[in-house]
Amino acid sequence: MTIRRREALLAGTAALAGCGRSGTEPLRFWAMGREGEVVEDLLEDFRREQPGIEVRIEQLPWTAAHEKLLTAFAGDATPDIAQLGNTWVAELAALDALSPLDEFVAGSRTVDMTDYFDGIWSTNVIGGKLLGLPWYVDTRLLFYRRDLLAKVGFDAPPRDWAEWTAQMRRLAAGPVKQPLILPNNEFEPLLALALQQGEPLLKDANTRGNFSGAGFRRALGFCLELLGSGLAPIESNQQIANVWQEFGKGTFAYYISGPWNIGEFKRRLPPELKDAWSTAPLPGPNGPGASTAGGSSLVLFKRSRRRPEAFKLIEFLSRPEVQARFYALTGDLPPRKSAWAALDADARTRAFAAQLERVRPTPPVPEWERIANEMQLFAARAAAEGQSVDATVQALDEDVDRILAKRRWLHERGRA
Repeated sequence: MTIRRREALLAGTAALAGCGRSGTEPLRFWAMGREGEVVEDLLEDFRREQPGIEVRIEQLPWTAAHEKLLTAFAGDATPDIAQLGNTWVAELAALDALSPLDEFVAGSRTVDMTDYFDGIWSTNVIGGKLLGLPWYVDTRLLFYRRDLLAKVGFDAPPRDWAEWTAQMRRLAAGPVKQPLILPNNEFEPLLALALQQGEPLLKDANTRGNFSGAGFRRALGFCLELLGSGLAPIESNQQIANVWQEFGKGTFAYYISGPWNIGEFKRRLPPELKDAWSTAPLPGPNGPGASTAGGSSLVLFKRSRRRPEAFKLIEFLSRPEVQARFYALTGDLPPRKSAWAALDADARTRAFAAQLERVRPTPPVPEWERIANEMQLFAARAAAEGQSVDATVQALDEDVDRILAKRRWLHERGRA
C-alpha cells in the first residue's frame, strides 16, 4: 500500500469514526521496520487455521511510526493490532488507547506468563494491567576480544566491576591503550549500569528524579572514572570511522552492544578472527549484572471492534515455534524461554539468553525517552568538562523534575 493511499484510508476511517467498522473487514496490523516486511511470511498457517479472519499488514518506517500512532489515536483511526516499542507502551497507556489483555491471557492455552523473561514481561504491565505481549526482545551485553584478554593473562570475561577494571588496566599497559569504547552519544551503556544498582531512577510515584540517589551516583561515577583515567576515550561513536574494523584491529577490546551486532561482526571481521571474539553478560558491581529490557510488543487497541479475533492473531504470533521461525527470518530474539530450545543459536547468542534472565524495565512513564536523552547529555558534559558527580546528578534531577512537573501536578490531584 502506498503512503498516499494509507493516508487516505486513515482520513476516511476518522471521518466515519462514529459508524464503527464492519466485522467482515480485515484486521489491521501495523508493523514497523524489518518486522513489518517479514511478518506476512508467518501468516500462512494462521490463515489456514482461521479462514474467517483476514489480516492486512500495513508497514510503517520506525522514523514515522510514533507520529502515525498518535495521529491515528487523535483521529479515531487506530489499527486493531500494532507492534509497539516497549518504551512507548506507557505513552499509549496514558492516552487510554490500549485494551488490557489480562482476561484474554487468563483464558489462553498458548500464552504462559511463566515462560517469558520476567524483566521483559514487566515492561508491558502498567498500573497493574497487562497492556501488551512481548514479541521480540533486545538487551545490551559485552562484546569482547578473548584473544587480547588471553595475551594479558585472562581466560574469561569479567564477572564484576573490580575484575573488569583490573582487566582493562592490564590491557592498557599492554596491547590496547583504551580497552573500552563508551560512546558519549549513547545512553544505553550508562542506563544498563544504572539499572544494576537496585534503586529506582525515579521516585515519589515516578514524579521526581532519583539520580542523586546512591545507585545512579555509583554508576555515573564508574563511567566517569573509566573516561577520566583514559581506559575509555571521550568521544561519540560517530568519531569512530568503522566500529567493526577498529574492533578487529584491536583498537578496543570491549564494546557494549545488542544482538544485531553478532551478525555484523561475523560478516565484517576477517576469517582469522572468527574465534577471537565472543559475548558475555554485563559485569555488575558485585557479580553478574543487570541490563536493559528492550524490544517490541504486540498491543490491542481499545477502539478495535474485533478484539477477540485480534487476540487470536497475537496468540498465534506468541507461539514458541512461531517465534523461532521469526528469529530465523529477522534475527530478533524471542521473549519466551521455550522458544530458545528451537533456535540454531551459538554461544554468542546464548549469552543473550543468560543476560535476559537479568534485565530490568525502565520507569513506565511517557516522558522516559526524553529523560534518558537528558541523562546521556548530562553525563557527556560531565566527562568533557570535568564536572563532578555531585554537580551533575543535582542538575540532572532538577531538569528531570521540570520534565515531570505535569505528572507531579496530576498525581497530587489523584489524576496521574
